[in-house]
Amino acid sequence: MRLDKFLKVSRLIKRRTLAKELCDQGRIKVNGRTAKAGTKVAAGDELYIRFGQKAVTVTINQLKESPRKEEAEELYTVLSEERVDPYADDLAD
Repeated sequence: MRLDKFLKVSRLIKRRTLAKELCDQGRIKVNGRTAKAGTKVAAGDELYIRFGQKAVTVTINQLKESPRKEEAEELYTVLSEERVDPYADDLAD
């Protein structure tokens, strides 16, 4: 499944276009590598997502094409969530 689609169906990000924009800005990493919207993701992959003043690290548990709202949180496990300076470029490391 494409990264941007997973972010939308899992409801980590509301809109697929926003997910694509974050990827284009280099704010999303898959398994430690900066990812594009079309990057294929699979169960077990680790995602780092930075948006606004928040950075979230999650592990993908499973993939579903169109889960119900109640099932969306089952698709991933949050490993960490932290506040970040929105002007800091901490993805350069």
